[in-house]
Amino acid sequence: MAITMLNETRKAHDPSGRGYHAVYREHEVNHCPGCGRTHWLIGRMSAECAFCTTALPLAEASMRSHHGPVVIQHKNRDQQAWAA
Repeated sequence: MAITMLNETRKAHDPSGRGYHAVYREHEVNHCPGCGRTHWLIGRMSAECAFCTTALPLAEASMRSHHGPVVIQHKNRDQQAWAA
């Protein structure tokens, strides 16, 4: 009975089911998901928006790395964010 229930809840792999996955793609116009602008500071593993400092992993870097997911933290993570 438990195996039948497990098989019913298991779904086929569906990449669209994981939601929005923002990455910086080389040779494309990349709009910042935070402010919509297109000026980026590019590093080895991530790109940072020059206006609002939103960071995105580089699509090419994540394909080369096999050590697990890249965790990018905001440089002001120790400060409290206040809504405008």
